[in-house]
Amino acid sequence: MSAQRRLHCACSRMALLAAAVLGWVGLGIQMYLILIARWQAGASLMGGLVTFFSFFTVLTNTLVAVVLTCEVTSRDSVGRRFFLKPAVRTAIVANIVVVGLAYNLLLRPLWHPQGFQWLADELLHDVMPLLFVVYWWRCVPKGDLRFSQVLPWLIYPLVYFAYVLLRGHLIGAYPYPFVDVDRLGYPQVFINAGRILLGFLLVSLVLIGVDRGCGRRRA
Repeated sequence: MSAQRRLHCACSRMALLAAAVLGWVGLGIQMYLILIARWQAGASLMGGLVTFFSFFTVLTNTLVAVVLTCEVTSRDSVGRRFFLKPAVRTAIVANIVVVGLAYNLLLRPLWHPQGFQWLADELLHDVMPLLFVVYWWRCVPKGDLRFSQVLPWLIYPLVYFAYVLLRGHLIGAYPYPFVDVDRLGYPQVFINAGRILLGFLLVSLVLIGVDRGCGRRRA
């Protein structure tokens, strides 16, 4: 390998490592903010962890951070091979894009976080979606995806939506205002969820179309 090629590989690895660190930092800040708020209110820290992992943003950014971490590690494992499959990485891209779009279109106008909360929000909703799309474009092999693969990709958001409804029914708390059944009612919540799911489908189809187009050009 030439010196220039080794330098390029080293720079790429450092960029991926930096992206992985940013992902974990954003998640760490958000967890700290939730737990410290629970601590100050005298509430259960275990309940804080449940609340933390009840956000689609947190779950999806965790998947993003895991993929980036797998990319910069060399130890082989079943989990690493799974997360580095092109179909898995593309499905995660579709979900993190939806996270960014939903936050900026639906949630950003509703509140104005400050300090560390602002930093966590920017990292998890803007920085990491952008970095992961760039990573997908530059690093994920193209040409093997099929449009039918969108169907199993729907399992993750659908299971999450079912969990949110069940949890909200049991404790009366919802992580996002557009799925707040107590305030909006089930018909409107299902309409809102259907719109977001439609957005996820469109993003997924675009990604698969790009993948297939890149594959044909390389062939």
